[in-house]
Amino acid sequence: MTVRKWLAAAALAAGTALGAGGPTAAAEPAKPVYGFGTLRAATAAEAKAKAEAWLKAAGKFDQSRFDVVWADESRPVLDRTVDSILLGLPEAAPVLAAARQPDAPAPTEVPAVIRDAKDPFVKANLAAAYAKALVGRKVYEEALDAIKAVQPEQAVDPAGFYFHKAVAEHALIQRSEAINSLARLLDDVPDAPDRYRVVATLMFFDLQNWAKDEKDLSNITRLMDNSGRRLELARGGPKTQDIQKKIVFRLDEKIKELEAQAKQRNQQCNGGQCPNGGQPGNGGGNPSGPMADSNIATNGGQGTIDEKKLRSYEENWGKLPEEARKQIMQEVVRDLPAKFKPMIEDYFRALNRMHGYKNP
Repeated sequence: MTVRKWLAAAALAAGTALGAGGPTAAAEPAKPVYGFGTLRAATAAEAKAKAEAWLKAAGKFDQSRFDVVWADESRPVLDRTVDSILLGLPEAAPVLAAARQPDAPAPTEVPAVIRDAKDPFVKANLAAAYAKALVGRKVYEEALDAIKAVQPEQAVDPAGFYFHKAVAEHALIQRSEAINSLARLLDDVPDAPDRYRVVATLMFFDLQNWAKDEKDLSNITRLMDNSGRRLELARGGPKTQDIQKKIVFRLDEKIKELEAQAKQRNQQCNGGQCPNGGQPGNGGGNPSGPMADSNIATNGGQGTIDEKKLRSYEENWGKLPEEARKQIMQEVVRDLPAKFKPMIEDYFRALNRMHGYKNP
């Protein structure tokens, strides 16, 4: 089962349209959630031919300089494609250099040379390289702005395009958008590198386990992380202040909720109905300490995946003997809901390939 099929089935079972955030009318027929096709990474020859055609059409083709760009076959196709584009669009070079510079000020908008590029091939690959650089620096807002109007079919590295898009969406707490990007990566890019597939699978299950209650401490923590990231980027303006206000508001709501629960338990105790027959301080009184960390459920029930356990397997997979790896695969898949088994099997196959193991 693909990620897309699982998401469509889940949305249909819940009676909602994916990403809509609200109920679907009962009389309305189910609509297809996705309609995408297969995306594959461009070969070096394909990317080179497109770059050459664009340079010639722009009247800026220089055979000797172009050959130098494509001479090193060890370099990623995206890097060589972008360097070819820079031969005809040199004003984009300092923009990309600044995006890749760790200590450079974070941009406040997408530069016009990338945003306003007319050719779809040029725009897609410049934007993909720019977004990749910004995601590496946690500048997620402008990374998404750069690629939101891009045609992914024009990207020579669609796996990287959707991976970095999903990372930015995940960090900005855009759950539905991140799930959609991960679905495209895992389902529609069959030649995606294993490193992307493994991390994308972990991200997907992490997103499934996000609490729906906005007052849940894990969701408040994500807001805090986002606020801290923006402050590190010297972005202490109105948007960061709005996030901080939302944090305070949700914490206040959570405190009031806990106080109401404690008050109700105390009232029950006063009426002779104290839980477990104990005293108000034994499970029924005011909380006397901080709440435990919010953990991902590990009960193996329907729809629950222990993302932390999967991440632990990823970190230690190369150190495990073959029998231990086989046992883990059997135990994890055996305890999973059937809808998740194909995804986890693919996850373990990717781990094997990453570490040079043969798949059974």
